[in-house]
Amino acid sequence: MDPLVPGAPWLLALAGLVSGAACLAAWRRVPWQARQMALLRASALLALAALGGGALSHMILGVLLLLSAMAGTIGVRGLRAAPMCFHRAVVSLVLAICLWDTAGAGVGSGAGAGEVAGSFGHHDHGPQFTGILSLVGVVGVIGVVLWTIVSQQVVSPSSDRRTRTLLGVESWSMAAGVALLCLAM
Repeated sequence: MDPLVPGAPWLLALAGLVSGAACLAAWRRVPWQARQMALLRASALLALAALGGGALSHMILGVLLLLSAMAGTIGVRGLRAAPMCFHRAVVSLVLAICLWDTAGAGVGSGAGAGEVAGSFGHHDHGPQFTGILSLVGVVGVIGVVLWTIVSQQVVSPSSDRRTRTLLGVESWSMAAGVALLCLAM
C-alpha cells in the first residue's frame, strides 16, 4: 500500500514546513489564527511523514486539523485578514477530510491489521475516489487551488511587497500540499 507518488510523505512534510516558515517570516502581518493553523499543519504533515500513515494516526491528525481550522476562524469576522484565515481553515479542513478518507479506505479494503497500520494511502494503485469523503476531498482540492489563484490576483491586505511574497509562497505550498495528499496518496 504505497503512495502513488514515491516520497510523497516527505514532499508533504516539505510543503508544510515551507508554508509554516513563510507564515512565521511574515509574523506580525499574519493574525495568530492563521499562524497557529500553519504551524499545526506543518507539524501534522511532518508527523505523518515521520511516523507513517496508519489509520489511527490519520484519524488523530485529521481531528487536530479540524480543531485547528475551527480555532483559526475565532474572532476574524469583519477583519481585513478574514479571507486569509478562512482560506487556511479550508486547507486544514480539506487535509483532515483527505486523511480520514485514506484512513477509511485502508480499513475498508479488507487488509489485515498489520497492513493497515503500515499503509499510507488508499490502495495499492493510488486513490480510488469511491466514497463521499473522496468526492468532498477532490472538490476541496479544486476549491483550494482556485482560491489560491484568485487570492494572488486580488489585492492583498498588506501593501508590503515582502509580506505579499511570503504569503504567496505560503498559499502555494499549502495548495501543493493539499493536492499531493488528496490526489497522489
